Amino acid sequence: IVAMEDRRGTLPLDELLKFKSDGIKIEDGISYYEKISNQILVEYINPGDLIFCDGFKLSYSALFVKRAYDILFACIGLIIAAPLFLVLSLLIKLESKGPIFYKQERVGKNEKPFFIYKFRSMLNDAERKTGPVMALSDDKRITRIGKVIRKTRLDELPQLWNILKGDMSFVGPRPERPVFVEKFSRHIPFYGQRFALRPGLTGWAQIRCAYASTIEETLMKLRYELYYLKNFSFLFDLSIILRTAKVVLFARGV
Repeated sequence: IVAMEDRRGTLPLDELLKFKSDGIKIEDGISYYEKISNQILVEYINPGDLIFCDGFKLSYSALFVKRAYDILFACIGLIIAAPLFLVLSLLIKLESKGPIFYKQERVGKNEKPFFIYKFRSMLNDAERKTGPVMALSDDKRITRIGKVIRKTRLDELPQLWNILKGDMSFVGPRPERPVFVEKFSRHIPFYGQRFALRPGLTGWAQIRCAYASTIEETLMKLRYELYYLKNFSFLFDLSIILRTAKVVLFARGV
């Protein structure tokens, strides 16, 4: 496995060619890491690695199929979840003052802004004094019922409406707030690539990582998001949906 940070003028070509001719398998370190970890080392790749690699095949036919099953699954989900909407609405209203739902501006496909809908899991006007702050796993602003619905992802159910509208997909990168997108785009390489698809109600990064509250944690999530974009397929989407269902049914979190 060749995992040298700088190969210019330092790659032992003669030795590697001899190993190759002796039948020894030689692999690139970044590609090997991707294979065993299901994430892409964003900080160690260059644009050519994305342009010329196999993957990132977002064809019109594949996107059409994805949109078709998004609509189908969203309709089925809204019908099944109707009783939950009533129960959760009552619990949220009984615990704290404020609206049952809240909407917030997020950045979607091709960096187009839209409003996301969620069950309110925090105290009303939670950011009135602090301004926009990224959510933490032990956030003091979260209500008791909010902790439960966040852990089980039930707070995301209203986004089924976003999927029907075409703002979101069932599976994709997590939609982020504009203020944080601007910040991450300045500090994280290839961050803009995540906007090639509609953001998702769930996703590869969402089921593999906890809430991101720092640039380092967001970089980790981007590794998984780019891996999803590279390997996008219906079967991959289906496996992510099934894993998400396990999270919701057994309240395991990520």
